[in-house]
Amino acid sequence: MSTLQTGTYEAAGVSLDAMDGLKDRIKAFAALTHGPQVLDGGGGFAGLFAMGGYADPVLVASTDGVGTKLKVAAQLGHFEGVGQDLVTLNVNDILTKGAKPLFFLDYVSFSTFDEHRLEMLMRGIVWGCREAECALIGGETAQLPGVYGASDFDLAGFVVGVAERDSLLDPNEVVPGDRLIGIPSSGVHTNGFSLVRQVFDLDQDPSALFRPCPGLERNLGDELMVRHRGYYPMLASHLGSIKALSHITGGGLPGKMPASLPTGVCAEFRLGSWPVPPIFQAIQKSGNVGDQEMFRVFNMGLGMVAVCDDSGADAMLADLSDAVEVGRIVERNGRDIVIFCQG
Repeated sequence: MSTLQTGTYEAAGVSLDAMDGLKDRIKAFAALTHGPQVLDGGGGFAGLFAMGGYADPVLVASTDGVGTKLKVAAQLGHFEGVGQDLVTLNVNDILTKGAKPLFFLDYVSFSTFDEHRLEMLMRGIVWGCREAECALIGGETAQLPGVYGASDFDLAGFVVGVAERDSLLDPNEVVPGDRLIGIPSSGVHTNGFSLVRQVFDLDQDPSALFRPCPGLERNLGDELMVRHRGYYPMLASHLGSIKALSHITGGGLPGKMPASLPTGVCAEFRLGSWPVPPIFQAIQKSGNVGDQEMFRVFNMGLGMVAVCDDSGADAMLADLSDAVEVGRIVERNGRDIVIFCQG
């Protein structure tokens, strides 16, 4: 017989005592990301951040979640990586405007309180913030037993950055003849996992995550959990010579590149000019997925694409060891905004 007293929050499935016991540790984690601009040390109802040193600042904000990669993380019991992913994917998004990240907030929700899982998620979020040089100034942890299944949870993140108005990346500066410089992805990143889980039948056979997969050097699960690559540290110093940036996530190159281009031009990519990680070949073969669908769902090896003139492109290629020229900007002339040609 249950010893929980009816008419209490804990009897309804929410443990306030367990949550309270973790708050101090979360606050200590967050403090690792703080500088003098964080005024109250985090906590309370809202975080405070003092922004200075800008002549004409524009705030740049984004929000996103990790998606169904969380399902794979739960099956493997690997949570720290998706915490880092949460920060990275949001910071990458504001980077496309030329913004420096200032601060980050998270929202974590689950059904059953799991102290280890939550601590690992928070560790990952903190390390993601440290990598991106932004402060974790607040967040919310919610236990929702009536919404999620026993092992389910969700993550959302919110980042705010800043750029001088005259330094914002402006796609209208892109012209025919500009060059496309691709920065490789580390793998699947955080998009397309609904198709991945279907292709490998992970709901019915989660043991597939622990087995070798043909063409891969590690088990399928280890390959899928590779971190979403962060591009701010490597690209921050090049923003002054970049005309436009596109973070290649859900929708792939055809879905994401148009947001970085003005009317009248298109992005012409040379197939074969960049390496496609083996995980995408494994997905395509296992699920008999067509080429067009692969490019519409996945990043296919390019995590970020920069549009530069000759001097900017040469500087990136000289400075970044794995940057590769993947195409050029051409006049559209009634064609699709993103086109592919054989290299």
